[in-house]
Amino acid sequence: MDQSAVIYSDESLINAPITLTNCDREPIHIPGSVQPYGFLLCLDPDTKRVVHASENTQALIGLSAQELIGTGLEQLLSPATLAELAPLWPTLTEAAKLLGIRLEQVEGQPFYKLILHRYDQLLWLEFEPVEETGASVLDLPSLNVALGQMLGATSVLEFCQHAVEQIRDITGFDRVVMYRFAEDASGEVVAEAKREDLEPFLGLHYPATDIPQQARAMYLKNWLRFIPDVAYVPARLHPVMHPTAPRPPDMTHAVLRSVSPIHLEYLRNMGVAATMTISIIQDGVLWGMITCHHLTPRLVSYELRELCLFIGKTFSALLRSKQQHDDYAYQLHIRETQARLFELIGRHENFMEGLYARKPTVQDVIACGGAAICFEGQIITLGATPSQPQIQELLEWLGQNLPQEDVFYTDSYARHNPAGVSIRGAASGLLAISLSQKPGDYIIWFRPEQIQTVTWAGKTQKAEVMQDGQLHLSPRQSFEAWSQTVDNTSAPWRPIEIEAAQEIRLHLSDVRLKIFNELQARAASLSRLNSELERSNDELDSFAYVASHDLKEPLRGIHNYSIFLLEDYAAQLDAEGVNKLQTLVRLSQRMEALIESLLQLSRVGRQELTLVETNVQEVVEDVLDMLQPRFEQTGTTVSIASQLPTIRCDQVRIREVFNNLLTNAMRYSDASHRTVQVGLAPAETRGPRGTGTPEDFYVFYVRDNGIGIDPKHHENIFKIFKRLHTQEKYGGGTGAGLAIAKKMVEKHHGEIWVESVLGQGATFYFSLSKHL
Repeated sequence: MDQSAVIYSDESLINAPITLTNCDREPIHIPGSVQPYGFLLCLDPDTKRVVHASENTQALIGLSAQELIGTGLEQLLSPATLAELAPLWPTLTEAAKLLGIRLEQVEGQPFYKLILHRYDQLLWLEFEPVEETGASVLDLPSLNVALGQMLGATSVLEFCQHAVEQIRDITGFDRVVMYRFAEDASGEVVAEAKREDLEPFLGLHYPATDIPQQARAMYLKNWLRFIPDVAYVPARLHPVMHPTAPRPPDMTHAVLRSVSPIHLEYLRNMGVAATMTISIIQDGVLWGMITCHHLTPRLVSYELRELCLFIGKTFSALLRSKQQHDDYAYQLHIRETQARLFELIGRHENFMEGLYARKPTVQDVIACGGAAICFEGQIITLGATPSQPQIQELLEWLGQNLPQEDVFYTDSYARHNPAGVSIRGAASGLLAISLSQKPGDYIIWFRPEQIQTVTWAGKTQKAEVMQDGQLHLSPRQSFEAWSQTVDNTSAPWRPIEIEAAQEIRLHLSDVRLKIFNELQARAASLSRLNSELERSNDELDSFAYVASHDLKEPLRGIHNYSIFLLEDYAAQLDAEGVNKLQTLVRLSQRMEALIESLLQLSRVGRQELTLVETNVQEVVEDVLDMLQPRFEQTGTTVSIASQLPTIRCDQVRIREVFNNLLTNAMRYSDASHRTVQVGLAPAETRGPRGTGTPEDFYVFYVRDNGIGIDPKHHENIFKIFKRLHTQEKYGGGTGAGLAIAKKMVEKHHGEIWVESVLGQGATFYFSLSKHL
C-alpha cells in the first residue's frame, strides 16, 4: 500500500458499534482505549501535567485515573528521576525512547519500562511491567548468526525463511510466518517456522479483505504491533476526548493502542491468544508482514520486540538485493540461452531451423509451456501447444485484431477473444512477436491456465451468524483450506521476458535483412553464371555423345581385333604374347564399362523423373526373373519379406536401384549358400539425414549374408568409381553402381545408406518420398 493512496478511516464512527459492515472504515488510530497489560499517561507538552490516563492505573499502581488528571509525575517518580527526565522532553519525536524506571512514590516501588514519544500535541508515557524472569534481551552472537544467514540468502524465499526462523528463536512464539502481498492485495504465506504439532499454513492464500485499507495505512507508519493477550478488556482513556479536538487522541505510534474488536474476534476464531506483526516495507509500499502467533497469552519484552523490529527493518532494507538476485539469475538464464540460440540461427543455412532444430530452442529462452514458429505457411510446435488448426485460428485473430502490433502479450487470451476458452489448458497466456509484414508470420510462446488450485485460508465471503435473533456478520469461523480456481488466466509475463522476445524479433529481422542483401548480390552473379552453365551443359552433352559414340566405337574395334588375333594367330605366339592379347581384351572391356557408367551417371543427374504409379512388387519380381540365371549359377536365394506397395516414382530408375543392390548382394559374398532378402523397413527406421518417417517416406531394404563392409567405408562406397577390392576380385565392377543408385534415390527426395559390419553381411536401405 503506497502512502499516497491511503484510504483513511471514518471518524464519524467514534463510539459507534463496529461490525463487519463498517470495519473497513473503523477509526483504528483513535480507539480511545489501551491494552491493559500496561498503563498510559498523556502530558501537556508545556505544563507537563497529565491530561489523559488509562483507567487501569487503579489496578496497576493504586491510583485512579481521576486522581492523576491535572497532576504532575511527582505522585509516581522521585525528584531524581524527574530531573533525569527533564532534558528528554524537548528531544522527543514520533520515534520512541526507552527508560527503565522505578516508581519510587508508589507502594511496592514497582519497576516499569517507560516508553516515551511526542505526537498529536501530546507527550506520551507508556508504562510496561517488567517480568523478573525475563529472557536475555540482546544475544549478540545469535544476532550475528541471524544477520549472516539473511545476508547469505541467495533467493527471496530463502531470505524469508531465515527471517521467520530468527524471529521465532528470539521470541519463542508458537508460529511465525512471512506473509507476502500480491498485486490484488491478497496475501500468501511464503515462509513458516512453527511448532511441529501445528497445522502448516505455508502456501495458504488470504483474501485482501482480511486486512482493511486503514490498517494497511497504519502499518506503513507503525512498523510493529503487539497483543500479548487477545482476550483483554480494553482500558478506556480518561477523559476519552483530546483536550483540543473533538476526538480521542491519535494513538498511531502508541505501543499500548487498543486494536479493533473485529480483529480480536478474528484472532480468537483462529485459536490465537497472543500475536505480534512486523511490517515489511519496500519503497514506501507494504510488501508483506512477519506475523507471530501464540496459542496462550505471551508477554514479550519491549527490548526483544525492538530487536525483532530491527530484523524486520533489516529485512526490508535487504529485500531489494534478494529480489535483484532472483531477477539476475533468471535474466542470466535468458541471456545465455538467447546467445546460444542466436549462434544456432547463424549456423543454419535456413535460419528458421536454428529456432527449433537443436537445443536450446526458442521455447527454452522464456519460461513457458510451449511455443509455435509460424512462418511462410508452416507451423512448427514445441512443447505443450494448441493443435495446428487452433493455432491457425489464433493467427487469423492476431492478423485481424492486431495487424500493426510487433509484440502482443496477455495472461488471459479469453478476455480478448471468447474463443480462447477452448485453448486455455495450453494457452491461457500468449506472448507473440511478428516476424514480418506478411500475415501469419509469428513466434508465439504459450502459458497454460493456472488452474492453480489457489489455496485460500477459508472462503472470502464473510460468515453470517445469528445472535439474539438478529443476523450479524462475523469473521470466518474456520480456517479450513478451500480451493478457488483461477479460470482462463496464466502466470503473468514479466518485463524481462517481453524484452527478450523483442530482442529475438530484432535479431531475426537483422538476419533476414542480411540474407536479403546477400541474395541480391548473388542474384547478379547467378544471372551471369546461368549462361555459362547452359554452355557447360551443352558441352557436357557433347562429351556424353562423344563418350557413347566416338570413343565406344574405336574401343569396340580394339576389342574385336584383339579377339581376331587370339583366334587366328594364337598358335603362332608364345605364352607371353597370348597373355598380352588377353589383357588387351580385358582392358578394352573395362574402358567401355567405365565410359558407359559415366554416361549413365551424367544422364541421371540431368534428366527429369518420369513419375508413374508403380507396383514395386512387380518391379522387384521382374528384376529377379532377369537375374535368375546368375542366381542359380552363384547359389543365391532371394526372398521378398512382405508384399511391396504401389508407389508414385520413376519406374525405370527404381528398377535400376533394385538391380544394382541385388547384383551387389549376389556378387560380394564368400558364403556357400548366399541369401538375399528384400522388404519394407520397420516404421522406426531413419536415415542419416532423418528421412524415413512413415507419413512422408517409403523405406526399402536389401539384406545379404555376404562379406560385409567396415563402418569406416560406409560413406565412401557411394562415391563414383570408389571400390574396396581389386578389379579381379568378386567379378570386377566399375565402382559406379552405388553412386548411380544414390543419385537416382536423391532425385526421389530420399537417401540411401548401409548398415553393416565386416564379415557379417550388409543391409542397404533407401527412402523414397511419398509426396512426389
